[in-house]
Amino acid sequence: MKILIAGLGSVGRRHLRNLAALGERNILLYRTGLSTLPEEELAGYPVYVDLEAALAEGPNAVIVATPTARHLEVAVPAAEAGCHLLIEKPLSHSMDRVDELKTAVEAKGVEVLMGYQFRFHPGLREVKRELDDGSIGRPLSFHAHWGEHLDDWHPWEDYRLGYSARADLGGGALLTLCHPLDYLRWFFGEAVVAWANLGRISELEIDVEDVAEVYLQFDSGARGSLHLDYFQRPPSHTLEIIGSDGTIRWDNRDGGVHRYRPGDEQWEIHPLPQGFERNIMFLEEMRHFLDVCRGVSRPICTLEDGIRSLQLIVAAKEIAAIGGDKNVSKKHDSISSLSSRQ
Repeated sequence: MKILIAGLGSVGRRHLRNLAALGERNILLYRTGLSTLPEEELAGYPVYVDLEAALAEGPNAVIVATPTARHLEVAVPAAEAGCHLLIEKPLSHSMDRVDELKTAVEAKGVEVLMGYQFRFHPGLREVKRELDDGSIGRPLSFHAHWGEHLDDWHPWEDYRLGYSARADLGGGALLTLCHPLDYLRWFFGEAVVAWANLGRISELEIDVEDVAEVYLQFDSGARGSLHLDYFQRPPSHTLEIIGSDGTIRWDNRDGGVHRYRPGDEQWEIHPLPQGFERNIMFLEEMRHFLDVCRGVSRPICTLEDGIRSLQLIVAAKEIAAIGGDKNVSKKHDSISSLSSRQ
């Protein structure tokens, strides 16, 4: 296959390395000029600065790894050109042009995989199996927490220049750290945002929120809170799910799953497979995407999944903008309906 990578920041480079590791050689690169990484790694690959010219080369698939606010600038014309798509999370920073993308995807019959790589984390896959098996009864409540200091992410660049720190590029804690919104939907089904608060409270020099608190209510009955921040040290990414007959805990630090059931009277531990490291999620995601492009598999995380998660983000932003829990009921009705309908 001929594959075009659009965007050559850290995740675009990771996809390039993983494609090479999987034996793919026919790779084209499209760059926006926003990456601060060195050029050496790109040697030997055709590099384009004009998207139309890159698409004219007839790639079978396009990996969209540009800054969030520019995802659909690439994804829409790529779909219209008949390319399968791997779109990095989140789908976009707003709902603008989402319908245009859906129309192009349906008209051309192309496949879309959303880049929520935690779907490939063995620990979270174990959580999904436990929930599907009913091992802790009916899930009732949860708390997901992800805090990580923005200045520690990319040691090679000034954090203030990265897309995560910039409103014009679709940054902010809620958009950038949105993985839990996807895996919570994967676990519990559809949801609405009941309450949300976003703010900038640290000393980071950014023009986007550095903390987000969101309360979610799922159609399945589960409800709980999500905390995201840009300032925690050491980083922490955890999940606790309380069911009618037990509790499940997951901690990204060791990746294992802990389950407690009253009859057991102790925690049962499911450790990560030996040798697991972070890039394995991305490598498995890329292997899956190649299978999707070849018609061997259907996307494990679809365009519709990406849209649903983005709707929750948009709803949280709108609710936070009108006061979170103050005078929210009338506006919340319309936002909840939008989130559940679209």
